[in-house]
Amino acid sequence: MKISELYKKRNSVEDVVFSCEIFPPKSEKNIETIYNTIKEIKEIAPDFISVTYGAGGGTRERTLEIASNVKNKYDVESLMHLTCVNSTKEKMIRLLKKVKQNNVENILALRGDIPSELEREEVVTDFCHATDLINFIKKKGDFSIGVAGYPEVHPESRNRQEDINYHKVKVQTGADFIITQLFFNNEHFYSFRDQMSSQNISAPISAGIMPVFKASLVKKMVSISGASIPKKLQNIIRRYGEDDNEMYRAGIDYASKQIQDLINQGVSGIHLYTMNRSNIAFNIARNTGLRKI
Repeated sequence: MKISELYKKRNSVEDVVFSCEIFPPKSEKNIETIYNTIKEIKEIAPDFISVTYGAGGGTRERTLEIASNVKNKYDVESLMHLTCVNSTKEKMIRLLKKVKQNNVENILALRGDIPSELEREEVVTDFCHATDLINFIKKKGDFSIGVAGYPEVHPESRNRQEDINYHKVKVQTGADFIITQLFFNNEHFYSFRDQMSSQNISAPISAGIMPVFKASLVKKMVSISGASIPKKLQNIIRRYGEDDNEMYRAGIDYASKQIQDLINQGVSGIHLYTMNRSNIAFNIARNTGLRKI
C-alpha cells in the first residue's frame, strides 16, 4: 500500500499514522540483528517501517534488501530512504527498477549529505537537490514519495521563509507526505506546521521523535540534526545522565509526553526514531496509547 493512502484513511485527529525507523547494521555479519528487531517491532503493528542508510549514506543495497523483507517477509509496509547525491540518472534508473521488482512502493527522497572527502563542486551527480530526485522518480515509476521536513530550519537555508518555500516546491513537484527531522520542543513543530499551512501546503506531516535514552547520544543527535535542547530536557540530562537506567526511563517519559501533546494537537503522524531498539518502540506505543499493548 502507498503511504499516502494511510494518511487519507485517518478518521479523526486521534487516528495517527504511527511509523518506526530503523537502519542497517554496519556489518553484514550483524544483519540478523535487524531482522530480530523488525520481528519485535511488528508486534506493535506500526503503519510502516522506514529503512535508512547506514552512517555516511552507505549500505544502499542493504537498505533495499531490508525494505524488501519488511514488506514481503514480515508483511509491514516499508519506506525506503533514497539519496541522490553523487549519483547519476543511469544508476538511479537501475536502482528504481530494483525497488519496483522488490514490491517496495514508497520512497523517502533525500539529497543526502555531501561526502566529507568531497567538496561540493567535486561531487559528480545529475541531482543537485531533493526536488530533482522527486521529479525523476515521478517520471520513472508509480511510487508514493515522502520528503524530510525541518521544524528548526534546514541548516543550509538562510531563514525560515526560504526553508518553507523550498518545502512548498518539494510538495508541488510531487511529494505526498513529510517526515520531520527530530526535535525536542513541540513549539518548533507547531510553528513549522502553521507556516506550512499558511502557504497552502497540505501534505500531511509526521513528527519525528527520538527519545534521549542515553546522555552520550545527545551531542551526536544535535550535531547531526541541528535540534536544540530545551532547558527542561537539559535538566533531565544533568540529573539522570550518569545513570543509564534512570536516563532511559526519563528519556522515554519525556518523549511520551511530547507525543501525547502532539496527538492532542492533531498531528497527522508520529515517526519514531528507534535506534534499532524495539523496546523503545514498545514502551512509547504503550505509554502514549498509540497502540493498545
